[in-house]
Amino acid sequence: MKILVMSDTHGDAAKIQEVKKQNLDVDAIFHCGDSELPFDAPELKDVYKVRGNCDYDVNFPTEVIKEINGETIFMTHGHLFGVKSDLNALSFRAREVGADVVLFGHSHILGVELVDGILYVNPGSLLLPRGRKEKSYAIIEKTGNSWSVSFYTEEKQIIVEKNLVI
Repeated sequence: MKILVMSDTHGDAAKIQEVKKQNLDVDAIFHCGDSELPFDAPELKDVYKVRGNCDYDVNFPTEVIKEINGETIFMTHGHLFGVKSDLNALSFRAREVGADVVLFGHSHILGVELVDGILYVNPGSLLLPRGRKEKSYAIIEKTGNSWSVSFYTEEKQIIVEKNLVI
């Protein structure tokens, strides 16, 4: 399994297209909200997407649960779960839906954590990063019982890579 995850692009449709074109070999693409584009924007075609606190198109769902190559992926923006404070509410929901992977944004801070066998990934922001200067997105790969999460700049330069074993 190999997926592309981005978030918090805040109206920069060209950035979404650019990152998609750089990563044509992925199984799926996820946008964790605050695209500030219409739900049916061409840049979001073939992208799993959720509504963030800055998205006004009510056609966006607040959550997406999708199975990709046997892994259950739960995605939400994060504002409804208080992710800027802690991940407790998010982790309760993740367990409730049987998630193997949780994708979220909102804080604009990239990060990855494996807790009780569940992988949590925030890809950061492709427009307004916090905590570091690089605008970022993530590529998540699963091989056997290990996860590889790589964070990239908008120019596809590696920022951080984490390998985690379940």
